[in-house]
Amino acid sequence: MIISKIIGSGSCLPDRVIPNSHFDYLVENADEWIYSRTGIRERRFVHADQATSDLATAAAIQALEAAGIDASELDCIVVGTSTPDMSLPSTACIVQENIAAKNAFAFDINAVCSSFVYALEIADNFIKCGKYKTVMAIGADTYSKILDFNDKNSCPLFGDGAGAAILTSGGDETTGIQHTYMRSDGKGWQLIQVPSSGSRKPVTPETIDAREVFFQMAGKHVYVFATEVIPDIINTLCAKAGITAADLDYIIPHQANIRMIDFISKKSGFPKERFLINLDRCGNTSAASVALVLDENLRNGTIKSGHLVLAMGFGGGLTWGGLVIRSETADTVTGFNI
Repeated sequence: MIISKIIGSGSCLPDRVIPNSHFDYLVENADEWIYSRTGIRERRFVHADQATSDLATAAAIQALEAAGIDASELDCIVVGTSTPDMSLPSTACIVQENIAAKNAFAFDINAVCSSFVYALEIADNFIKCGKYKTVMAIGADTYSKILDFNDKNSCPLFGDGAGAAILTSGGDETTGIQHTYMRSDGKGWQLIQVPSSGSRKPVTPETIDAREVFFQMAGKHVYVFATEVIPDIINTLCAKAGITAADLDYIIPHQANIRMIDFISKKSGFPKERFLINLDRCGNTSAASVALVLDENLRNGTIKSGHLVLAMGFGGGLTWGGLVIRSETADTVTGFNI
């Protein structure tokens, strides 16, 4: 059986730091109000002239450098995003051009905040089928472009960013991507949406006036959904791997809300300090969320050889899923294999 492994990762955060105090116009003492409810201190927003493909391109270049390969060696590029540069063409094709990946085919997928784990699932299966050798998965979003900055319950939650991972064959029964689990439930599609953004309700002066061109979320319902599916992801993946949660070294959760992570830690008995988190510094970066945390902790050495890591996402659609990955020793100064 062919098993894929990650040979390089990269990430990109905009240089524009937005502290909680930015939202003082919405709520008194915004820093305390936001932090106490979410665990977020600050996030990054792109500049007006930056798009999702710009962040994705920077993350892709960094991942290629870490892997020690040329872009021409990529067979495929999958970009997971719900904030593409435009409705067409795909953001992935723009990234392909930017990095000169002349031998790849490229496309986008949209599973909202689950997009990166879905992209990893696609990359893993492309490699397992034996037809493709090297696939890049990217999670990238610029939610600052679609937020309603009059909505105090949603706009402080999100930030912009991108993360990338390059997968290739060469893992085995003890290393690489060991198990995956992906699900969706379309009955909940209305809980997270941008109502006027496509063919069902095209953008008009009326939908702009009604603020239907901005992100909307039924926060309480989403919280209930998340706290139900996160244990499902952990339990299912551990059962597939024949382990218990205690056997995991780290969990990389979707970075949505620290209260969710506290709840799951208590419910599962998995220590909170072994959840890898950047939520306080980055906010909810949607598709980039898991990718950013993965790259950061590979680069800083937190994830070491032999570590067993569970990465998971959940988001609009409704969608959810995760992967169990076993790391192995780095074989170059700048690269790593997991």
